[in-house]
Amino acid sequence: MLANERTYAGWMRTGLASAGLGLGFNAIFRATEPTWLAKVVASVFIALSMFIFWSAWRQAAKIRGRLDSHKSSPLPKSRLGFMTGFFIFGSFSLGVVLWIL
Repeated sequence: MLANERTYAGWMRTGLASAGLGLGFNAIFRATEPTWLAKVVASVFIALSMFIFWSAWRQAAKIRGRLDSHKSSPLPKSRLGFMTGFFIFGSFSLGVVLWIL
């Protein structure tokens, strides 16, 4: 069960890295012409981060249902869902701000 939670955390870090890569890409290539091209590439990485967050939650929830906890207590499904939703919302907001500014 703890390995499942560590794997979930690892995928969340990967999603954050993807969002950061998109933000960094836009920051570095903001001055290039056409400007929309940098935004599109950055948006692809941000969308990829949202997909990673969602699929990490889906896999963690699926595996959690099959595990026997014995003496340890797993993270509640609602907390996994809240964290996932928070990261997806953050990535989505980043994409919106990227296109507005």
